[in-house]
Amino acid sequence: MKYGSVAGIEKPVARIVQGTVMIRSEEEGDEERSFALLDEVFAHGGTTFDTAHQYGGGDCERTFGRWVRERGLREEVVIIGKGAHHNEDRKRVTPFDITGDLYDSLARLGSDYIDLYLLHRDDPSVPVGPIVEVLNEHKAEGRIHAFGGSNWRPERLREANDYAARNGLTPMVASSPNLSLAVQFVEPWPDCVSISGAEGQEDRGWYEETRMPLFTWSSLAGGFFSGRFTRDNLDTFEAYLDRICVVTYCHEENFGRFDRAEVLAREKGLSVPQVALAYALDQPLEVFALVGCNTGDEFRANVEAGAVGLTPEELAWLENGDAGASQKEERTSSA
Repeated sequence: MKYGSVAGIEKPVARIVQGTVMIRSEEEGDEERSFALLDEVFAHGGTTFDTAHQYGGGDCERTFGRWVRERGLREEVVIIGKGAHHNEDRKRVTPFDITGDLYDSLARLGSDYIDLYLLHRDDPSVPVGPIVEVLNEHKAEGRIHAFGGSNWRPERLREANDYAARNGLTPMVASSPNLSLAVQFVEPWPDCVSISGAEGQEDRGWYEETRMPLFTWSSLAGGFFSGRFTRDNLDTFEAYLDRICVVTYCHEENFGRFDRAEVLAREKGLSVPQVALAYALDQPLEVFALVGCNTGDEFRANVEAGAVGLTPEELAWLENGDAGASQKEERTSSA
């Protein structure tokens, strides 16, 4: 496992961040399976975990918190919490909602602090000043050690951090957009932000310049790189998340990227998901990739992908096949 750092967090932060949406205890056997998965992830160097106020109606945070307490790992793990997600009735990026969600999450986790707190969505119609101020208040009280935005655009992050600079406050130090080899053709959920593909080039340039840590979600494109989705079977999927993947990612441009990832995977003795994850991790950015592994073996494979080290030419070839004529011809002939 490779590790990085985030301003305000004294612990090393794992480059592969395990999600907790699958960590449950609602049905018989759920908690035992969840604890076993978390034990395996931790054994493979997975010390950083992504949680959110809305996951499982709170059950995910409660279950994960019990695991942390029972294993005595609070000072060894980095917890990323998210709050202020919109609901069906209104957008909730307000000091009141931020505070309420944070207190809920702390109680569920059974912890007096969250290492990195991200606002799960943004509401550009709301001034950033009160948002920055309330996050600073919670940081000053020790409830959070660092904070940032999930699905916030660079211009809003700049606006927030300019406000912090003018007022002697701590700025946002992290961002969590989508980044994947597969480009999103439609939003999988409302108010999502992606920096993938040609449309995200300017945003990626800003992140490369500022070196702001990126906690990228859906780097494996919601299962698109699993190989289950093909050009010929898209009308056979009925499950909710599968349909989202079909609508969001299953387009010819992405199938071309999948084909190239398959070629590169054979060359390097890797799986297609490993190549896709390496694509995200090997960008010239401070990437920490969020993954939703359901088994310890899946997490181990992701850790192995973190050690691949794709070259800039390989990254470009995966995107559009333009890594150089001779290299392209060689790979095409071997496909």
